Amino acid sequence: MFRLLVLTITVALLVGCAAHMTVAERDAATDAVPTITARERPFPNESLYPLLVAEFALRRHAYDVALEQYIDQASQLRDSGVSEHTTHLAQFLKREEDALEAATLWVELNPENAEANNTLAQLLARQGRAVEALPYLMAVQQETGDAKFPLLLEGFTQWSAAERTELIQDIDALAAEFPENTSLLLTQALIQAEAGEFDSALSNLDTLLDLDPEKTPALLLEAKILTEQNAAQPDERVQQTLRNHPDNNLLRLEYARLLAATDLPAARQQFELLSEQYPDDGDLLFSLALINHEIGDADAARVYLLQVIALGQRVDEAYYYLGRIAEENNNAETALSYYMPIAFGPEYFAATNRIGHILIEDDQLERFHAWFAEQRQKHPPAADQLYLLETDILAAADAQTAALQVLNQAILETPNSIPLRYGRAMLNEQLNNLALMERDLRAILTTEPNNTAALNALGYTLANRTTRYDEALNLISRALVLEPDEPAILDSMGWVLFRTEQYAASVDYLTRAYTVFPDAEVASHLGEALWAQGKTDAAIAVWQGALVREPGHPVLLDTLDRLGIDLPVSPTPNIYPLEGRP
Repeated sequence: MFRLLVLTITVALLVGCAAHMTVAERDAATDAVPTITARERPFPNESLYPLLVAEFALRRHAYDVALEQYIDQASQLRDSGVSEHTTHLAQFLKREEDALEAATLWVELNPENAEANNTLAQLLARQGRAVEALPYLMAVQQETGDAKFPLLLEGFTQWSAAERTELIQDIDALAAEFPENTSLLLTQALIQAEAGEFDSALSNLDTLLDLDPEKTPALLLEAKILTEQNAAQPDERVQQTLRNHPDNNLLRLEYARLLAATDLPAARQQFELLSEQYPDDGDLLFSLALINHEIGDADAARVYLLQVIALGQRVDEAYYYLGRIAEENNNAETALSYYMPIAFGPEYFAATNRIGHILIEDDQLERFHAWFAEQRQKHPPAADQLYLLETDILAAADAQTAALQVLNQAILETPNSIPLRYGRAMLNEQLNNLALMERDLRAILTTEPNNTAALNALGYTLANRTTRYDEALNLISRALVLEPDEPAILDSMGWVLFRTEQYAASVDYLTRAYTVFPDAEVASHLGEALWAQGKTDAAIAVWQGALVREPGHPVLLDTLDRLGIDLPVSPTPNIYPLEGRP
């Protein structure tokens, strides 16, 4: 439960809550371009022209051009103001390395500037360089008394043990020196909670909340720990704070999100209170829609989603979930009416996929093909993706021949398309047209000799479906050199070694693949390699674990049937039929 504790409790909260802002205000804040103000002191003549170029580039929204000019001038002029502007512009463009370089110069030129030190600390922390960031946060603390030490923990769980130990020692030393610094106490508590040292974390939180009873991250962290410990009233302090300060929307929003993991009716109540205060906030309404759906109140979910659409916020997401709800109620045409208006964007392909499945399941083949043809006309750059989606839906409906006809036509129109040829190759493999599959994959490799997907697909198929093991090993080895940690290629290497009876080496590669990607097909391969070594208990354990996750996987079931192994199947139900969470 605590793997993402640092991110969910600290990083989100340290930047503050925007529950009191309208969506338009939030968008304006997000999209605001850094303003470049004039300097009072004169610059050298040779710098005037580049600075003017940068200024005009900003006015024309040519931000990359402006940044390149400012990067060059920052190093030449060594002016703190120019370095500051360069940092802000690089951050706006999400060019982290340039921002880090500019912020480093900014701090060097103005070492007592709290904003400069805080910015540099944040940039270093995002790169996992927390120990380097710590002195800059100390400078912020000295200048403002309000350094946010928990930001050092971003990505904490991905660090090495040595890196974590070094930061913990530094934080503990500082906390001993400044025992009443609430930011350090919170940082300690977060680290302890991450390590499962709940009693120590709660002790630090008690001290912190005595000093600052309304510290939102501390209140939420305490509630989360106490919930994990099954305490009788884990959120007592949170509720008391909200009774005392009902307008504390930062706390209420994060409390509602916390409740969404354990008590959906209580979460709904908190979101409803927030929505009453901010009726035009589509994010709150969208969260209420998802909560109501999970509770089982589809009518309320539908009403909230329609309100979101009426506000003009998160429109495509709302249409998508309305379509899913309609499908659950077996209203196919209603679902289509919601899916079809979705614009090209994040929800577009998910909606198009659902449209295709609905039409195929309803035997509306002509309408199905017409829809995809219309979409390709509207969105030419996405034509390949749409062709592949169309054929995937047909293949899933056991209409492989029709799918192949679509791909043949598509490749006639765009014969140099690598994705379409790869898609046709995979379809021909399903149809046992191995010669045609190989022809397309060889064509791809002629154009792109280092195409790892084609190398791996051809190598695996030769190993799995033929006795051309030397060719298979050569192709997979080439792919593995290019992507040594790719689990699909590791699986292929393990399988070709299995097919050549090199069982020990096979198990090594397959174990590496399964560790990274515990897929049922990899499990079937690993289990069979272990079985061939006589390690039957280990093989059965791998297969049983895969059966729990994917009880109907055809490759796994075929492997068990071929080896005459009968294992119980315990399917796990899908308790979240919609993908979203509040």
